[in-house]
Amino acid sequence: MSVTMTKAEGVTVLTLTSDPQSVLPPICQILKGLCYSPACCSVSQHLKKLQGTSQSVLGALQIMIGLLNIGLGAILCSGSGSWWQMDEYKFPFWMGGLFILFGVVSIVSEKRPSPCLVILNVILNLSGVAFSIAAIVLYSINIAHIGLWWMCRNNDYDYGYNRHTTTTLSPDQTKCLEAKAITLMLLRSINAVLIVLSVLEFCVVISSAVLGIKALCFIQKREKNKSPEDPQLYKPLLEEVTSNPAA
Repeated sequence: MSVTMTKAEGVTVLTLTSDPQSVLPPICQILKGLCYSPACCSVSQHLKKLQGTSQSVLGALQIMIGLLNIGLGAILCSGSGSWWQMDEYKFPFWMGGLFILFGVVSIVSEKRPSPCLVILNVILNLSGVAFSIAAIVLYSINIAHIGLWWMCRNNDYDYGYNRHTTTTLSPDQTKCLEAKAITLMLLRSINAVLIVLSVLEFCVVISSAVLGIKALCFIQKREKNKSPEDPQLYKPLLEEVTSNPAA
């Protein structure tokens, strides 16, 4: 489908010519014709120079953060000490998947830096700011709810009873409580690492979005400041000199 635009005084006319051989329905052809633009989807060498290799580094960091979210989240979800909402909604897994997606788009936007792809990268990274903040909040709530209530249950009861008596804990009770304390420390440490990774993701998505916005603003400013062709440059270097015949 081809799209042509005609501008008159106060009127803009869009003419859409459908492709009868296309398998897409007309509405999809219209959306494709309106969204696809060679100027928007073609690779820009200026964007490639402006972005450099920063987007690849930031994208690799986001992929690493996403993989760590999935791996460490699996450890927390495998036990019975995490928050019930983590066990039910499995948010470390889809958070990690989103961070990986953001990283992949950042890398692709550097390898194929078309204006459309850079805009998509900026939009995704701006949404990544909200997701990283949500991850920080959720992991902070989870670290406060970590508890191994099923471990040493009888021993905890005995220990609570023995605190008011002179009876000392048995060796088995002491070992169980020590193991519980160490396990809780490990789980809370893993949760703290996930909070730090979410803070790092927050910084990375902001940096990636700022880089994309700066590149787009520079390109737009460059196009706006581009002066029209100077007609003086196209004057012939040599002019024909006609001389009047000698009288």
